[in-house]
Amino acid sequence: MNEVEDTLTLLHTNDIHSHFENMGAIAAIVADRKQQCGEDQLLVLDIGDHMDRMSIETEGSSGGANIDIINMTGYDAITIGNNEGLTYTPELLNQAYAGISCPIICSNVEEIESGVPPVWMETHRIIHKGTWKIGLIGATAQYSDYYELLGWNVSDPISSLAPWVAKLRGEVDLLVVLSHLGLPTDQKLAEQLPEIDVILGGHSHHVLDRPLWIGTTVLGAAGKFGQYIGEMVWKKDTQGARAHLLDGGLIPITENMERDVSIENAIVLHRQRAEERMNRTVAMLEAPIEINYETESPFGNLLAQAVRQFTGAELSIVNAGQLLADLPAGEVTEGLLHRLCPSPVNPCVTLLQGKNIKLALEQSLLPEFTHKTIMGFGFRGKVLGCLCVDGIDISYDLSRPAYDRITHIQLGDQPLEVEKEYSVGCLDMFTFGIGYMSLSESNEVKYILPEFIRDLLRMQLQTPGAALASAEKRWFMV
Repeated sequence: MNEVEDTLTLLHTNDIHSHFENMGAIAAIVADRKQQCGEDQLLVLDIGDHMDRMSIETEGSSGGANIDIINMTGYDAITIGNNEGLTYTPELLNQAYAGISCPIICSNVEEIESGVPPVWMETHRIIHKGTWKIGLIGATAQYSDYYELLGWNVSDPISSLAPWVAKLRGEVDLLVVLSHLGLPTDQKLAEQLPEIDVILGGHSHHVLDRPLWIGTTVLGAAGKFGQYIGEMVWKKDTQGARAHLLDGGLIPITENMERDVSIENAIVLHRQRAEERMNRTVAMLEAPIEINYETESPFGNLLAQAVRQFTGAELSIVNAGQLLADLPAGEVTEGLLHRLCPSPVNPCVTLLQGKNIKLALEQSLLPEFTHKTIMGFGFRGKVLGCLCVDGIDISYDLSRPAYDRITHIQLGDQPLEVEKEYSVGCLDMFTFGIGYMSLSESNEVKYILPEFIRDLLRMQLQTPGAALASAEKRWFMV
């Protein structure tokens, strides 16, 4: 065995989130390493959340643009993240992944009905690269409540991976976990299953400039959005012991880097096709519908109306920051709704006491909440924004102290009672304690999938009188 056959270069990406502007540079690096190392000494992996429906290319192709770029780049295997698993129905994923040319590895997902993984998913794979035998297993984050609604059972990752670690350890030269679980879980995984050689991580968008050792296991991660590509070089042990890590780190992706021309051309074509597909008219407006992040506004009210009507709740509460700009007069297309409401956020029904509702509404009168910058949990806006409601009227006095400015809340013909529980049409991100914390203090939540809030806006815009109703006030200054 010569020196070249002894080594294996491993390139990895994670949480690209459809940042197509970086994919051409990533592909160029992959092509360069193939030329340097030889295809038999190079392994290219993605750790999930390659897709993000905020992107017009992804949304307009139902993920097909991402699959095309994955194929053209030459990935050897990928796993799925929550952005693939939770923002698309199983039927749409079946269609998207039908065209993929590499295996999709995930060891903790099964269909509830069949008891086996989806047809396009593998629990494990042994890949041969030159003289190397590489064992691949994977896991994705366990959002059980959501996945069950889509017909999947996503089990505990460590208990799901343990049998495959035991089975593959003696059969391979390098045992790799594709982990869309987040750094804390990766650390536990390394501690509890030390037979793993390397855990390539994602989900928590952590950046590991150099490989992190946890016992005898190496952790790697490349941040988010394709800002980096991770690289490790491994050497086989000639005595039959576990492989050795020779070097590892991150390659920054910069604007002036060389880009793969074929990838760049494919991206342009996918964008053009997506824009054409999403040019369908869904409504016509005689006048614009405005959004304001500091105070009640018609576009925010329209979203609140949409959520209340769709969920059938007694009242609804949404944040204005979900909407990125005014809805202009004239033709409203699918593409326009996508641009103005890009977040893959789902509606839900939550049971909340009146006091928790009132607290959130009090906070909505404070600039530290309306101007708050938040990230994650599906939110793709800029600031949290004020709360917009439907089904209740709120009287308030700004001359009073903070947290005591609301003088009355009326629901129908009754005042809101602080100890009484109400069904509230809401947004799933609130139930995770994001933004207005009191909206997460519920004993029961019913998530509704697969509709996003922009789907609800489309339905509401097609409802007679909805646009006029959105101009009616819910907040009254006294």
